[in-house]
Parts: sequence; structure tokens; C-alpha cells
Amino acid sequence: MVHSYNFRSLLRWSPVEVDRSLVLYTVHYKTGGFNKWDEMNCTRITQTQCSFPSSLREPRWTVVLRVRAELGQVTSDWVETDPFVAERSTTVGPPKVNSVTESSDSLLVSVTPPFEPEAGYSFQYHVSYWENATSTTERKIQTRNTLFKISHLKELTLYCFTIQAELETHSDHWLLGLQSAPECHRTTISEATRAGYIILIFVLVLLFGILLTVGLLFLWKHHLNTLKYWSRPPLEIPSHFEEYLKDPSTPALEVLDDYAEDDPHDSLSVVFGEAGSQAGGSSLDG
Repeated sequence: MVHSYNFRSLLRWSPVEVDRSLVLYTVHYKTGGFNKWDEMNCTRITQTQCSFPSSLREPRWTVVLRVRAELGQVTSDWVETDPFVAERSTTVGPPKVNSVTESSDSLLVSVTPPFEPEAGYSFQYHVSYWENATSTTERKIQTRNTLFKISHLKELTLYCFTIQAELETHSDHWLLGLQSAPECHRTTISEATRAGYIILIFVLVLLFGILLTVGLLFLWKHHLNTLKYWSRPPLEIPSHFEEYLKDPSTPALEVLDDYAEDDPHDSLSVVFGEAGSQAGGSSLDG
């Protein structure tokens, strides 16, 4: 069977098992233009595969190969392959992702093709991408550029993508290549959203500062009143006044009169006079 990957082809076959003997193999080829078998630099080899020589790497040629087993002078029958045309049967590998640049609403992807195509060949890239949280929703884009943008994405969101390279040949035949391994990248935050977050944080900090200031003022006023209360005891009405206020019939005034009589006091005299009259005087006891 012929195995071809990115136009690098080789023939493989299953070994012939013989006890205690070494089996050798010989490979021939012919092209569609010349019906003549030629050796392929794989004559009497022990390996069970043979790479195509550079003379057979023309992608549009039709090639037929054959192989036989040899043990001493004994040889097997020749076994031929089906006609092989590289540009129709080769396997195209996935492109290589060189770099991914994230922005708030897109991913800028740079890729390298699986191989450098010959003149007349071109690649088209099939990109499948999805939001990692909702992997069932898959979107696709197609491009011929090796630098392309995956647009209309949500900011601060993880997106994954895979890429397939499709080769357009001379005969307008398309070969869809293998899919690359998924790559995931997170979009960034936009300047508008960043400014909104800054304003929101500033407002929250300002509100917190105001609430903290009001709380401290309230605590300071409350503790100040408490300190005033404990540092200056409240005035108390004498018990006899308090009893009189509660019951006016209480003989509190008599007690005050007795208190006044017992209290020692001095006398005050006032002397006054008028012209032409005899001076007089009066006295006050106080």
C-alpha cells in the first residue's frame, strides 16, 4: 500500500515470515506515460517499506509499483499496487499555528501552510471556532490568507478553534487536510469596559469612605455623650424639695422657717436725714 503525506510518499508491505531465514525484497515502478518497470533504489532490502525517489515526486503522475520477496534463488510473485496519483491521494497535514493575538472582540491568528505549494497550487483554510462554555455552538469561516481574524467575539471569554487546510490542485481537485489540534484563547477587556470598572470601583470606594466617615462621627458623638454623662453626674433635687413637689401638703416650708430662725444673722441699720430737720434712722435685721 502507498502512504503519502504532504506529497512525501512511500510503499509499505507486510513481511513474509520464514523460520531461521532472512527474506529480502525488491521494488519496481512504472509511470502512466511509460509502460516499463524500473528499479526504485530498493533492491534486495530487508525493510518492509521503500520511499519514493525524487524522480517520482511529480504530483500529477500516475505511478504503479510492485514488490516481491526473495529467499536465496527463490522469489515470490510480484504484487502490484493500484495506480497512485499524489495530487488526488496524498494526505494534507494540518497548518501550523504560529501566533494568536487576543483583543476584546477578536483573535488575530497567524498560520503556516502544511507545506510550500508549487506554482498553480493554493490553500484555503477552514476555521471552526466556538465559545468554550457552549461548545455545541460552532461557527465557521473560510479564508485564503495565512493571517486572519476571528471577529465578533465576546470580551473576557474563552474561545477555542481548529483549522483545516484545503489544497486546490492543477486539475481543480480539492484535497481537504487534517484538522489541527484545538487551541483556546481568552479575549481581553475593552477600554470602555475598563473605564466603566474604574468608575464603578471609584464610586464604591467613595461610598465606603462616606459610610465610614458617618459611622465614625456617630460613634464619636455617642461616646462623647457617654463620657459627658459619666464625667459630670446629673443634678439631684434635695429630698425635701422632691417630696414637696410630689405632695404640696408636706410641711416643707415650716422646716425652712425653722432653719431660718436657727441660722445666725447680722443687723443692718440705715441712717438718713433732711436739711432743717432732725436726723432719723431705721434699722433692718437681716
